[in-house]
Amino acid sequence: MNAVEHTRVAKRLTKLQQLKSGQTESVAPSAGQAVCDEFLVYLKRECHLADNTVAAYGRDMKRFVTWMDGRRPADLTITELSDFVASLHGEGLAPASISRAIVAIRTFFKYLQLEGITVDNPAELLATQKAWQRMPGVLSPNEVEAFLSAVKKSDSFWQRDRALLEVLYATGCRASEVCTLRVRDLTLDEKTLRCHGKGDKQRMVPIGGRAIRAIQLYLEESRHILADRNPGQIDELFLSRGGKALDRIQLWRLVKRYAKRAGISDEISPHSLRHSFATHLLAGGADLRQVQEMLGHASIQTTQIYTHVEHSRLQRVHRDFHPRA
Repeated sequence: MNAVEHTRVAKRLTKLQQLKSGQTESVAPSAGQAVCDEFLVYLKRECHLADNTVAAYGRDMKRFVTWMDGRRPADLTITELSDFVASLHGEGLAPASISRAIVAIRTFFKYLQLEGITVDNPAELLATQKAWQRMPGVLSPNEVEAFLSAVKKSDSFWQRDRALLEVLYATGCRASEVCTLRVRDLTLDEKTLRCHGKGDKQRMVPIGGRAIRAIQLYLEESRHILADRNPGQIDELFLSRGGKALDRIQLWRLVKRYAKRAGISDEISPHSLRHSFATHLLAGGADLRQVQEMLGHASIQTTQIYTHVEHSRLQRVHRDFHPRA
């Protein structure tokens, strides 16, 4: 180890001690470019990345510094970093370029941690471009209203269908979770229900007034009729015409039927209601970790995808309606 490397290691050890004691090194707003330049030197000399890779990261960091507009990297939140990714989409960058930019930002924040400039790494929550591209369509609030209103009293067992659709959107539960929902899982007076998620993990999910009223109407007027068609003891809340527990295929067909009636895209599925639930909560200002808990996501990175979806929708609204967009 030469003298320069020894000095650098000693400097990092000092900063790590500062991190443990709760101290962090501040970076002046005007120093953002300097920190990025040091990061590129770090990539080349210590990570031994190829010149072309460092040059590509350099272009990503140039965009990032311009977007920061004098802000300190250590002060940025995950929401603001998501704004940056949304701006890349707005520029029309290729998916591969956006993916590389996300990797560059993640690596940059790891460097900031290493250098003692920041303790947390919000960039770890940035969803990859591949995950973002897999997101299904999200319904607008007006489309949700049209969809939920598509059930008519002339439909067979319309009380069940309306309650089913209301629960899908009101709770954000997966299709399998709704199909396995049991009557004893309901605590309507407390406006909650117990959901059995993946790996039989249970969580309490809040439920709103409209969904509660729809469930109560279904329990009072329809469920016992369906239950009488099957002599066995069925505890599931939503039953098929034969009195058995409703399965995912039947749920999927019901969603498709009412989506078609409401004039909504053929791509809509039960999972679209879950995506819409999460996106609308975030658009209304809900905390990301609270949404994660309601959805039953093991990793917050999965929930973070919805932030990208919401930003992309806002970008389109701005482009379509702002006079100077």
